[in-house]
Order: sequence, then structure tokens, then C-alpha cells
Amino acid sequence: MPSKNMLPKGPRRQSVRAEYRATRGVEAKPEVVVPVLDLEEDTELEDGVRTFVADASAAGMRLDAYLAQAIPEISRARVQMLIEAGQVRVDGATPKAKHKLRGGEAIEIEGEPNPPPLHATPEDIPLDILYEDKYLAVVNKPAGMMVHAGAGSTDDARNKGTLVNALLHHMGKQSGQLSGVGGDLRPGIVHRLDKQTSGAIVVAKDDVTHRKLGEMFSTRRIAKTYIALVHGILAKDVTVNLPIARDLVRRTRMTTRRADGRSAVSHIHVVERLATRFGAFTLVEVRIETGRTHQIRVHMQSLGHPVVGDTLYGAPRLLAPVARKDGKAHPTVETVGLDSTGADAHTKTTTEILHVAQNDGLQGLVGLDRNFLHAAHLEFAHPQTGKALAIEAPLPAELGEFLGWLRTERAPVG
Repeated sequence: MPSKNMLPKGPRRQSVRAEYRATRGVEAKPEVVVPVLDLEEDTELEDGVRTFVADASAAGMRLDAYLAQAIPEISRARVQMLIEAGQVRVDGATPKAKHKLRGGEAIEIEGEPNPPPLHATPEDIPLDILYEDKYLAVVNKPAGMMVHAGAGSTDDARNKGTLVNALLHHMGKQSGQLSGVGGDLRPGIVHRLDKQTSGAIVVAKDDVTHRKLGEMFSTRRIAKTYIALVHGILAKDVTVNLPIARDLVRRTRMTTRRADGRSAVSHIHVVERLATRFGAFTLVEVRIETGRTHQIRVHMQSLGHPVVGDTLYGAPRLLAPVARKDGKAHPTVETVGLDSTGADAHTKTTTEILHVAQNDGLQGLVGLDRNFLHAAHLEFAHPQTGKALAIEAPLPAELGEFLGWLRTERAPVG
């Protein structure tokens, strides 16, 4: 008995012979040639924005593909970077790289499409090396230090004082001691930490190690654990699985509110809860499966618990004493798990640890001048030897002292 899924007898006997005969000798449709733009002659420049009209040949093409062909001196990767940053507009809108053109649209490019390249140079900056061999190193980056200069930057001042500048002095790219996979601006850099985030960062010394480490990060074979102090009391451990994308309104921020974001997973473990006269706080360990830009910061903000000091995601710049109406003392510290800093961390005076606001009306307000976020632990198999590595980056003194100071601020408020 024939199967019900079989085609009817007629269609099964159809032949493509007629179609083949009809196309014999017919030449393939010629490839569309996109005219090359002369940025000086074919575009209008006003207030740093170049404007031109998409050629008719752009019809049906992706925006990034058209721009890469029309302006061949810049790479498609650079074009995509400009589009992602919102620096390319089509008829006044900020589209995605895959946006299909019709031809004839008004296209604007903000900023220099092909800025002069920056080349990182060695600088004698002290480094805290946690681990090093002939293949790789793990460095304890301090807060306030950029990992590398921005690819779109034309300001030479931003190409100084970075981790890359320090690495070049310590290891020497010219002697083949840093990988070149990341290019001239990012020698050796496999992954990044935000400027105001401290902690462990892996550096590759050769291209093979770099590529293996990159694959290990992308396949989640490197365990990354952070310590953070956040505002408010987190009731229990939680896993946040929310996609992250660029905030279309505030371009320096990321958001979890766009459906087209990239997947991001953060596992948050409560370490300690503190109720102080400066408010409630929770010390957490965060293990991330992915490494999206601002991942922990935006995930904590999505829970309503921004990282202390992170004003970009809603944390207050300064902390003010919170008076209790009943005049009673605040609850004591509740220790839930690991307490690596210890209760004796308060070794300096408050004014030595904290930034104290002295402006009129701000007496008594205190604040941390960095994010309370630290990359504390990395664990992975060595990409060349297979040796198991577990590397700890101790909590920086300013964070340990700030935490110790908070633990002393449980006095009753009148």
C-alpha cells in the first residue's frame, strides 16, 4: 500500500528537462557593481557628519555590505562597529547592519569613518602578575585602568595608561611575547574588564594560545567568578537569564529590555547581608556563563539591586545615613557564606577610605569612587599543557576597607 506521504503520480514524473532547455546558452546575470565613493568629493561634511545618497545599485543590499563596497578603504567590521554604535543613519533612522536598502536613501555617518590607527606603546606601569608562564599570564587589573584604547578613538591620550601599555613594557611585543590576534591596539588581550572593575584578566603570549583561550571562553570552559556589593537585601540565590543589548537611548548603557539582545546568564550567590545606618546591602558572588558588556552590572540593575558605586545603572553617587523612626539600632550583619575580607578589615579612618563630600549641604554623605565589582576567581585547564589552573585575585584594599567600614556602621540612629 503506498504511503500517504508520497507525491501524486503526476508530480513525481515531472521533469526539469524543459527548464534546462530554456536556460541553455543564457548567460548568468552580471554582478552589480557599486560605485566607489570619494569621501571628499561625493559626501557633504557638516558638524562632523558626512551625508550622501545611496546609489541605485544598493537596491536589495544589506547596509553594511553596501557601505563596505562603496567606501572600500574601511573594513566591513569597522562599518558594523559604526552601525552598532548608532553612528550610521538611513533617512534619519538608526538601522541594523542587515537593513536592506532600496537605493536613493539619505545616509549619514557621524564621526570619521576611517580614523587614523593608534598603535599601543610600552609604558613602565607596575603590574600585579598572579600567574605567568611562556604561554600566558593572568594579571590583577586595578580599577580605573582601561584594558586597551578604543578602536574608534583618535585621542592619543586615551592610548596611554592602559593595561596593554603596561604589558608591552613588561613582556615586549617586539620580542614575540604577546599574541597579535587582537591587532596593534590589543596585543595579548583575550577578554576584557570594565574600566572601573578590578580583578583577574588572562593575557596570551602567542597566537595559538590566544585562539585556544578564545575558543574556551566562547564554549564556556573558563569559570569566571566575581565579588560584588549591591544595594538592598537579596532574599536568596538567583540565576538571571536575560539577553543584553545596547540601550538605544543612552548609548553608553546596556539593557535587558530589547528582544534582539545576546543571551547572557549570571548565577548569583548571596554571601552576606548587611543592614546599616547607610542602608541595606548584599555581598554576592556572581558566576557568569557568558561575558557580555556590563553583564553583571545590568543584570543586577534588572533585579533592582545595582552595584554600589555604579551610577550608570542607578546606584547613588553618595550614601546618606538612613534614620529609623523608632530610634532602634539596625540589625547586625548576617553571614551566609564565605567572608574572605574578615571583620578586621577596617584598618583606616573613614576619611582615608571614602570620598567624603565637603560641598555645602553634603556634609556626612559618603561614596565609593569606583564600582564594587571585582573579578575574583578564574578556573580553567591550561590551553597548552592541560594543567588545571585556579587563580585567585584578592579583594583590593579599598573594597575590603569599605566593606569593613560598613560593618561598623550599625549604631542606632536617634
